[in-house]
Amino acid sequence: MPQWQRTLYTLWVTQFIAVAGFSFVTPFVPYYIQELGVTDLAQVGLWAGLVTAAQAVSMALVAPLWGALADRYGRKLMVLRATFGGAVILALMGFVVNVQQLMVLRFVQGIFTGTVPATMALVASTAPKERSGMAMGSLQTAVYLGVSLGPLLGGISGDAFGYRPSFWITGALLFISGILVAAFVHEDFKPVQELSRSGRLSYGRALLLVLASAPLLAAFASRIMLRIGNQAISPILPLFVQTLLPAGATVGALTGLIAGVSSLGSAISSPLIGNWSDRFGQRRLLIICAIAAGVFYLPQPFVHDPRLLIFWQFCSGFAIGGTLATLTALLAKLTPKGREGVVFGLDASAMAASNAIGPLTGAAAAAGFGMRAPFFLTTAMMWVGALVIGLWVREPKQAEEPGAAREPDAAVLPG
Repeated sequence: MPQWQRTLYTLWVTQFIAVAGFSFVTPFVPYYIQELGVTDLAQVGLWAGLVTAAQAVSMALVAPLWGALADRYGRKLMVLRATFGGAVILALMGFVVNVQQLMVLRFVQGIFTGTVPATMALVASTAPKERSGMAMGSLQTAVYLGVSLGPLLGGISGDAFGYRPSFWITGALLFISGILVAAFVHEDFKPVQELSRSGRLSYGRALLLVLASAPLLAAFASRIMLRIGNQAISPILPLFVQTLLPAGATVGALTGLIAGVSSLGSAISSPLIGNWSDRFGQRRLLIICAIAAGVFYLPQPFVHDPRLLIFWQFCSGFAIGGTLATLTALLAKLTPKGREGVVFGLDASAMAASNAIGPLTGAAAAAGFGMRAPFFLTTAMMWVGALVIGLWVREPKQAEEPGAAREPDAAVLPG
């Protein structure tokens, strides 16, 4: 078995453990805030929003810097930093005595963690370019399985052991993930010549090289639009589900089932479509998946039966998983050799910013135009994201040898 495949399989396992660990505490954060002394429900909601946003804001600010460090010192080191850093910070959250301390630790978490972009950069730098779709799709499956199972297991843990021990369990899971990476992941890291000769980080120059590529800029723009669209319905989905049920019915289980079905669809499609994209092209399948996602969101605001919503959520989740696998693989192909850290650091910033903007945009659309509006907004964002890829991105030709190095300007292709 080639070394890159052993690295991929190891990182699949560690990424699943890490993402499940980070998702482990998601279900009961509002309840933990109440345990910390905030009793007014309006204040609980406000603090829950602040605690959630703190991590996204700090990650958006520092992710490109970690990416630049990865290009200089190695991507495996960044995976270890994110994993062990998360283990310590999440464990400390189990010791906080007020919500302010929790919010500060969440902000610090965004600074030092980020296992997904670090792992993506490592795989992008080790996997052959002609197998990037399969590799990135497989990792997306690990992410979605972790996101799907983590909250469920965390909710069970919170009920069984309490909220504080669940943070310590999360820290232990992340520590185990870090040990596996340290022991079994191999990286034959060699910095590009500019970085090895320079005594400084050269982050600004690396960033300019990335920003000079029109296809990369278009790919980032599409990433932001697709992510904002996907997140726009998240704040109103529980309320929309509530309108489908009789008054007084329990909505929590159904809402969780719908979210789980969507993630399941993405987990199935990511490796499948990622593998297809290696044969038929990432650009082509990305456009198809983005258009399909928009089509699958269109009927959802008109359903009156929760079973139909479950069906359409599975379909849209399947298409979204395809966009993630193909767009991530396309970024890997467009990335100049040796700049994987910077590119995936910027990608992490774009994702974090979109995770903050998307729910706000969806909530504003619902407040201004009604509960159905976020679904139409999501459809529009999916189709615009596909249009951007169609107009400004052309898939790069393969190097003469699989996985061969490319010059830094090879990603600057005609629009």
